[in-house]
Amino acid sequence: MPEIVQRTMVRAPLADVFDMSLDLDVERVAGRRYRVRAVEGAGRTTGRIELGERVRWRMRLLGAVPVTHTSAIVELEHPRRFVDEMADGLFAQFRHEHSFEAEGPGMTIMTDRMSWRSPLGLLGRVADALFVRRTLRQLLADRNSEIVRRFS
Repeated sequence: MPEIVQRTMVRAPLADVFDMSLDLDVERVAGRRYRVRAVEGAGRTTGRIELGERVRWRMRLLGAVPVTHTSAIVELEHPRRFVDEMADGLFAQFRHEHSFEAEGPGMTIMTDRMSWRSPLGLLGRVADALFVRRTLRQLLADRNSEIVRRFS
C-alpha cells in the first residue's frame, strides 16, 4: 500500500495544535487549490470534528473532476493522536493517522502518516504514480502550512 509520511514543526503548544488539526474550517481554507469543502450529507461541515463523527468532502481533481470522499474519526487520544479513515469514496482503502509530540516549550511536531489503496488494480497503481501521490502530498502540505500560518 502506498504511504506518505510528513513531519511538520509548529510553534505552538501540543494541545492547541491538536485541536487546530481537528478544525474543518482549516481544511476549507487550506484546500483552496483543489476547492476542498465539507458538504452536507454525512455529518459535521464546520468546527471541530470529534470521535465517531463523519465529514463528507467535495473537491476538484485535475481542475475539473468532482470527487466526494467521506471520512470518519475512528480513533482519538487527546492531545496525542487521531485517525481518520474513508467511509465512502474513490479509494479501496484510505487511512490518515495524525500524531503530535511536544518538542520543547511551545513547540509541537505533527506527524502525518497517510496510506491508501487505489481501486482497479494496475490502473489504480498507474494513477497513483501519475497523480494520486502528488495530489495527496500537496493537500497535506497545504493543510499543514495553514496550521503553521495560524500560529505565526
